[in-house]
Amino acid sequence: MKAIEVTGEIDNKGVLRLDHPLKMRDKKVKVIILLSEDEEVEDKQWLATMTTNPAFDFLHEEQENIYSLTDGKPFHD
Repeated sequence: MKAIEVTGEIDNKGVLRLDHPLKMRDKKVKVIILLSEDEEVEDKQWLATMTTNPAFDFLHEEQENIYSLTDGKPFHD
């Protein structure tokens, strides 16, 4: 069995709505729903874990520093 992590919301009618459509079609699935009690704390915990994860140490190397504050265009949502 393959696992895919996606995010979504359960609306006021109890219908699960995914944030983004899936690429797969015509498949039976099992759904496990993990409810966050405090999403802000969960995000902070995730970010703290990612900043101390040694898997991302390569991002501190000089050759990875290829962008500056003047690159790109502002994004306004």
